[in-house]
Amino acid sequence: MAEAGIQLIVGLGNPGAQYEATRHNVGFWWVEAIANAQHESFRAEPKFLGELARVRIAGQDVRLLKPSTYMNRSGQSVVAVARYFDIPPERILIAHDELDLPVGVARIKQGGGHAGHNGLRDSIAALGAREFWRLRIGIAHPGDRTLVTGYVLGRPSRDDESRIRESLDDAERRLPELVEGQFQMAMNRLHGQG
Repeated sequence: MAEAGIQLIVGLGNPGAQYEATRHNVGFWWVEAIANAQHESFRAEPKFLGELARVRIAGQDVRLLKPSTYMNRSGQSVVAVARYFDIPPERILIAHDELDLPVGVARIKQGGGHAGHNGLRDSIAALGAREFWRLRIGIAHPGDRTLVTGYVLGRPSRDDESRIRESLDDAERRLPELVEGQFQMAMNRLHGQG
């Protein structure tokens, strides 16, 4: 049932060259990789407060979004695109960095809280809903709460970046199932259960 699947994939990150290679921008890395694989590019869309690309996955049009707001205002961009294209929250997938998962691990889930992530917090508030899907991209935790800000805004080691990108590749292979609404199959395969 393609109509039940993902229609909008949002990568969370901060705009600007100084943030490109940081852990907080792994959501951007993922949507950029999807666009590159399809030989598509992002275009600035001021009315959406972000950059948008369109790709075909499993025979369906899917929009990719990189908000050009800063992380704590991501929801403004997400809701602008969702309203314009009439995409309900349960057909949105938001990719973000996840402190509670180890480097090299990516997990799909629907709903839940924001766990202190400002991009998720603002997206929940703007959409007025939590039912959107998330791709949680593991970056590990620095070990002390006082170190988190500097850690997420820092660059991973070369080895960690390689492992993060491998987890993004694994997630990208699950896109056809996500777009077709086969969420359990996508989760089982990504999470190593099938």
